[in-house]
Amino acid sequence: MRQYNEGSGIKVLDRAVAIVTAVAGGDKSLAELSDATELPRATAHRIATALEVHHVLARTERGEWSLGPALSGYAAGPSPKLLAAAAPVMRDLVAATGESAQLYQLTGSTRTCIAAEEPESGLHNVVPVGSRLSLSAGSAARVFAAHSLIDAPFDAADLDQVRADGYAESIAEREVGLASVSAPVFLPDGALVAVLSISGPAERLKPSPAAKWKQELLAARNQLEGAL
Repeated sequence: MRQYNEGSGIKVLDRAVAIVTAVAGGDKSLAELSDATELPRATAHRIATALEVHHVLARTERGEWSLGPALSGYAAGPSPKLLAAAAPVMRDLVAATGESAQLYQLTGSTRTCIAAEEPESGLHNVVPVGSRLSLSAGSAARVFAAHSLIDAPFDAADLDQVRADGYAESIAEREVGLASVSAPVFLPDGALVAVLSISGPAERLKPSPAAKWKQELLAARNQLEGAL
């Protein structure tokens, strides 16, 4: 008896759901995935690889398929505790720097702004809460990539440096005239829960947003982690 449900009439969708369901029961090698779904190995590999592109599945160090970050991002959304803890930290960060602050979470193939604070006056970068931005450019995307949560076209040496420094910066990478510096926010168990960013006009943050504001950003990040 086949393990996937063919009732929808869309065979590739039914098979994709079967693969995700199988992996949800525990990490699977390709052989195990084929056995669990009764799909040919080539078919299981093709669909699983496509699901990996969209971060629905991921690969473990042993090469097995596991559930990817997209599912938890779609299901959980921003936690009230995270938002409550971030609000005063981000207000203080904006007051200290005069620049905009954002908090991003990974949402499948995008990063979503789940909280934002803006200075009361002056030229600044506005990212509305709920905005979904690219994972292929920008300092926040670099942080997600450095911690192996996404596959993105960044240089491996650059990502090594992000991990070593504890932050990433970008100038005119996602948008002309915009610069930013971002740091990962970790839960007590070591899981990356969000990315905290400072952003503003490139002319004001050149030549290095990190050199200008990394101390304030990292202090805010530590305060937020302490509250979590």
